[in-house]
Amino acid sequence: MRRLSGLREEAERWNTLEQRVRDALELSSLGDESLGDELVAETEALEQEIERLEFRLILSGPHDRGDAILAIHAGAGGTDAQDFSEMLLRMYLRWAEARGYAADVVDRLHGEEAGIKRATVTVSGDYAYGYLRAERGVHRLVRLSPFDAAHRRHTSFALIEVWPDIGEDVSVTIDPNDLQIDTFRASSAGGQHMQKNETAVRIAHAPTGIIVSCQNERSQTQNRETALRVLRARLLQLEEEKRRAEIAELKGAHVDAGWGNQIRSYVLQPYQMVKDHRTGHETGNVQAVLDGRLDDFMEAYLRSTMGVEGKGH
Repeated sequence: MRRLSGLREEAERWNTLEQRVRDALELSSLGDESLGDELVAETEALEQEIERLEFRLILSGPHDRGDAILAIHAGAGGTDAQDFSEMLLRMYLRWAEARGYAADVVDRLHGEEAGIKRATVTVSGDYAYGYLRAERGVHRLVRLSPFDAAHRRHTSFALIEVWPDIGEDVSVTIDPNDLQIDTFRASSAGGQHMQKNETAVRIAHAPTGIIVSCQNERSQTQNRETALRVLRARLLQLEEEKRRAEIAELKGAHVDAGWGNQIRSYVLQPYQMVKDHRTGHETGNVQAVLDGRLDDFMEAYLRSTMGVEGKGH
């Protein structure tokens, strides 16, 4: 029913646009010069709306319209990488807020000195996954380290993973016998316990080695349900990656699933620039990007993949 409702809304948008075009053409055929400014304004509005709807056609994958689960992992770079990971977490929360999405940090492991070692966020809203899948990969930060007494320039890395939040909509078979479920007390920065009860949940999936945890909900039951949602999403992604790898092998293509190649660099020293290495899109307004202004980068990447990924992403 949700899919049917979404398709109806999409069709209604195009039907409304078609009617607006017909009305504008009818007005222009009258030859009334007093309507000139009104027609120019309507034409510009129609062009913008057509461009927006055409871009939505790129987001036509099986999960693009749905919610997303985003994970951030600190990589090479020690404390700087953990601090960078927290900067990225703030960036994505700001981005979600600006788009009117609901974002919930369901798991967060703080670093010993600063920042975070990892975090998992659920993002709910129309096309959340479609946009956020553009962020998958290694992100790189270059800056003068605030954690270096000599204040030298450091390079640090963080890995972004994104999965569709499939909830109960897609059948992913999980054998309860394959799960090891542990409970523990949720902790905050500095290791101080937030609660006396063991409400946090960690689930290990034996066949794949995937481990997920959730500690931000109020009860153990809620944390368990959220952790299972994340596990289902990761298992679905794993199956899709296997299928893509099999197809690529048949085609003779090389599949590089390694850590090494950054997709985007955030440079604060010796100059200021954010550059996406996949598309060449860049800006000198680093602070705006870190404040969540990501749409231009996401759209540049998604447009570059149009016709390449097709509907299999």
